Amino acid sequence: MTPVLRAMQQLETWPDLSPCPTSCGTGRALRSARDEIVHFHSDRDVDLHLTAPAIQRLHYDFAGSSAIHLVPGSRWVTVHLDCGTDVDLLLSLVSVALKAHQFRPVRGDASAASCNFHRVTVLPRDAGG
Repeated sequence: MTPVLRAMQQLETWPDLSPCPTSCGTGRALRSARDEIVHFHSDRDVDLHLTAPAIQRLHYDFAGSSAIHLVPGSRWVTVHLDCGTDVDLLLSLVSVALKAHQFRPVRGDASAASCNFHRVTVLPRDAGG
């Protein structure tokens, strides 16, 4: 079972998440009552919708992870899943995202809906040499 499939199967059992079409039109998504939270774009790449304060709070932690990829100005974080530890990281971050979106003021911010699909290129960890 691929890491993305494992993560998707686990997250689909969470009561605060439900399947929905992706706003970007590619892959599968899960959403909370308020927002799209996770986009599964490929066998390895997942976009996670956080809030600006959550990204700011975790920015230094993200810098230490080879699985996390940030796009300046985006409220989405791309997580590249290569192993079980990456899946565990994603599950923890989904929990952070759900809590962050629960307390986020409701605004009609179209930029928040634009995930990182086609804006992040992830190379396998061992390809860098």
